[in-house]
Amino acid sequence: MEKPEYEIMAAVELRHWWYGGMRAISAAMLDPLYPDRHDLRVLDAGCGTGGDALFLRRYGTVVGLDYADEAAALVADRLPGRFTRGSVLALPFADSSFDLVTSYDVLYHRAVPAEAPALAEARRVLRPAGRLLIRLPAYEWLRSRHDRQVHTRRRYTARELRTLLAEAGFTVERCTYVLSLLFPLPVAARLLERLTPDNGDGSAMGLPGPAVNSALKAAMALEAAWVGLGGSFPFGLSVMALARSDKAIATDSNHGADGTTADASARPAVLNTHA
Repeated sequence: MEKPEYEIMAAVELRHWWYGGMRAISAAMLDPLYPDRHDLRVLDAGCGTGGDALFLRRYGTVVGLDYADEAAALVADRLPGRFTRGSVLALPFADSSFDLVTSYDVLYHRAVPAEAPALAEARRVLRPAGRLLIRLPAYEWLRSRHDRQVHTRRRYTARELRTLLAEAGFTVERCTYVLSLLFPLPVAARLLERLTPDNGDGSAMGLPGPAVNSALKAAMALEAAWVGLGGSFPFGLSVMALARSDKAIATDSNHGADGTTADASARPAVLNTHA
């Protein structure tokens, strides 16, 4: 992801309708599974500038992981003592360290050449019956200039995401498109973009005015309410899945309070960024 995108993310992600709406949808998926649970060990794998990790603290102790220099510089103050430099392709944690792993817009990135190794690592660090909550951009035909800014390698359909998770040994519990009620807006914006010259336009994630931001946030709240009732959407700008790791694996007790292994520094550092 381009450096300015990290700076914009850090500045707006606690107020922007898109980030707030996506967190509401995450809560709609997770709250029914973990009612009144505050003791989970959670890994936000590809945490970017840390806004989602702050949200996830409602479920327990959260460790954020990212490899980008830009993310590391911006997230330290938000997650003091709970941020680890590392790659989703070689997680520096012991087997069976976490109850929940989140991956928000990470595996699509061109620095992740294939999803299978990253999903295998997520499954490795999950405890038996632990869960992965993953979100990815939807539909190759929706590629835009924003994809260039955030270094998109590919976009996905729900069927493709289900297949990737099943092949990695996960049982898919929920899978739905999101940002569906507002879907005509990004579709129209992308079609218009193709008719206009590329003048190096600014980020697509700038914060809109208060009235627009509130209206868009309300639409996302409606989506979250539907998902919370068990509903799903047949199309959308992103696709999300909740998957369970059904495994029986011995737990490596040789890890510290933040879940890192004693020899974490020996694991290879492979570039990963959150987008």
